[in-house]
Amino acid sequence: MRKLLGFTLIMALVAAVSAYLVWTQERPVGHYLSDLRINLAVDQGVPADRGNLLGIQPELFPADYQSLERLHLKLAAYLQKARDQGLINDKTIVVLPEHIGTWLMVSGEKNELYQATNLKDAMNWLSASNPLLFLRALISAKGDDRIDDAYLRMKAPAMARDYQVLFGGLAKEFGVTLVAGSIALPNPSVSQGQLQIGHGALYNTSVVFDRDGLAVGQPQRQLYPIFDERGFIEPGDENTVSVVDTPAGRLGILIGSDSWYPDNYRKLNEQGAQLVAVPAFVIGRETWDKPWRGFKSVSTPPEISLKPEELSEGEAWHRLTLISQQPISQATAGMSVFLRGQFFDMGSAGQSFLSSNGQVFADGNARGARLLNVWL
Repeated sequence: MRKLLGFTLIMALVAAVSAYLVWTQERPVGHYLSDLRINLAVDQGVPADRGNLLGIQPELFPADYQSLERLHLKLAAYLQKARDQGLINDKTIVVLPEHIGTWLMVSGEKNELYQATNLKDAMNWLSASNPLLFLRALISAKGDDRIDDAYLRMKAPAMARDYQVLFGGLAKEFGVTLVAGSIALPNPSVSQGQLQIGHGALYNTSVVFDRDGLAVGQPQRQLYPIFDERGFIEPGDENTVSVVDTPAGRLGILIGSDSWYPDNYRKLNEQGAQLVAVPAFVIGRETWDKPWRGFKSVSTPPEISLKPEELSEGEAWHRLTLISQQPISQATAGMSVFLRGQFFDMGSAGQSFLSSNGQVFADGNARGARLLNVWL
């Protein structure tokens, strides 16, 4: 009797494990209607033969990431709208927002993940649907927050591949230079035009793709990650701020609040940067109007007298982003582009703005997807 009972329990366990493994492989795609509309919010300057900076502030949701085809459809619709309005030429530089690539970690997952009401539940579905990947990533995780590290690390190879295919493909499809926002990856690098990942810490990284769809230069790593990400995102080398050549001029990239530090502009000046792109992301639906929390590093730059809570988050971004403000920045134009949308219970804020010849031009309406353009 005991042998029969033991055999029955073993068979039940085998059946349960087998059913679970089969379940983890299922990836049904639910029906989803996405809003492809986008409005031109700012159009500054006069068309010439020097090209333009074109910012795309998308409005994205988790279901947009369910498949690469779905995300391509939405971003391509935005770019097609810009093309229809005469905003795309062979010298156009398109700027996308911070972490637009990071959310590729939820691509190709189960419907239950996209239906989750909060980020914690969504990540539980992610790990439950990919148990071996998650355990392997957890073993090699770095930093103080090993769980969040593992969520990103577990799908890093697929994320890097999808990032190259999607954003390199869009750059080639529309014949533009594309600043592909940012993506969190382990020790990323570029080799022969292809984005590669390594081992070690995660970095919030921005990559530029040329009109042939190839990555150019080396990835720019964020130097000062925000408070909420310090447990799993490693700061980049403060001495490494790179510039890439584009058909419209030499372009520097500062991710998020890296754009607040005067010394970063001096490093760009030394390399002859004429344009500056700032992919950005502000967490929290009402954060833009709330008191500014201060700098993301241990010390405040000596040139800055601004104190935390002295003004709002939005006012601080306008005050501290120093693009084309002589003599600190010698760039002629730049743009800060924010990620908008709702990611589970994580809202977003930030109103994109551009700088040209020392003047700031902002989008006063954050609702919906927006285009911002400045002619060079």
